[in-house]
Amino acid sequence: MTAINYPIATSTTWKGPEVDWMTDGLHVLSSPELAEIDAALQHLKSLGDLDFPDINPATFPLDKVAGLLRGLPDFLRNGRGFLMLRGLPRDRYSDDDMTRIYFGLGSYIGTTMTQSYLGDLLGHVIDVSDYEPKSRGYRKGGGQLMHTDSCDIIGLMCLRTAISGGKSRISSALAVFNHLHDTRPDLMAVLEEGLFLKRTDEDGRRATRTYSENKVPFLTEIDGEYVSYLPTGYARLAEKSGERPFTELESEALYQVRKISASPDFYLDMGFKEGDIQFLNNRVLVHGRTDYQDAKLLPDRRHLLRLWLAVDSWSPMPDQQIFHTEEDRRLWSQYRKPHSEMPSVHDKILLDPANPHRMVD
Repeated sequence: MTAINYPIATSTTWKGPEVDWMTDGLHVLSSPELAEIDAALQHLKSLGDLDFPDINPATFPLDKVAGLLRGLPDFLRNGRGFLMLRGLPRDRYSDDDMTRIYFGLGSYIGTTMTQSYLGDLLGHVIDVSDYEPKSRGYRKGGGQLMHTDSCDIIGLMCLRTAISGGKSRISSALAVFNHLHDTRPDLMAVLEEGLFLKRTDEDGRRATRTYSENKVPFLTEIDGEYVSYLPTGYARLAEKSGERPFTELESEALYQVRKISASPDFYLDMGFKEGDIQFLNNRVLVHGRTDYQDAKLLPDRRHLLRLWLAVDSWSPMPDQQIFHTEEDRRLWSQYRKPHSEMPSVHDKILLDPANPHRMVD
């Protein structure tokens, strides 16, 4: 790791008002591509009710679409850092079949990563806070502050939109860092050194630890490549806990990086349609969501499916920026149940009075 070279000037260093995402990052699936995906789904289902770890290029065979997906890591690395796949006929497929398609597509891009103490390989981004009050932010409603996740590429498939609102909001973390370097170099120095992080209590109890052992840098540079990591929610949990007291300057740095990345000068909003799949380069972009009006009944609520993907062809994340280690994921994975990420199974478990996480009256 070397000292950061400013200004950062890459294809992924942009400001929202300068970008037309429908020009720079939209791929509408063609009829032949859709037919290929449908044939892969039918082949997969002919093999029986396979669990998610068994959905891979061999069981979900694609041809030309495979080339598109295998080239996605380079596109996200060398382009704007995002891509929206559009055109899957949502009304043709059940929730479960949409999920099979999504996982099959993702298997061509990278390796799926366990996301939480639930052991989930595929996260359900839906408001279940009335069922699981201790859940992480992706399982709660309303707007979400800007942050990055703990993976190389994050994928989001939209099963159901909100009544209104709920747009995906993204910014270039590198552009935000340039701005802070120019306007508040003292804060940028804090973010380069890093902040302490804290997991949610449920995640921490089932992993190696709850707090990071050391401060985790929000930006590094290795061999000319910039790697950002903005787990702002985890930093806020550490700050609020009082167990890892932040200095006044550290608190200000955390506040400002969240504020600037969510400002109109930097963010880009991408609206979901049902069936859309968004992929983001998590090493250079920061994301959140706008507030939204949701349905009351669980089966009608805004519902996205989340993949965390590791890309073998990318250089490894710097050790000091890894919060969820391989051992943490191994410990979490012990709690996974077969097929548990399937929407029909997920909802059944959630509504089961015997579910240990269910805390609704």
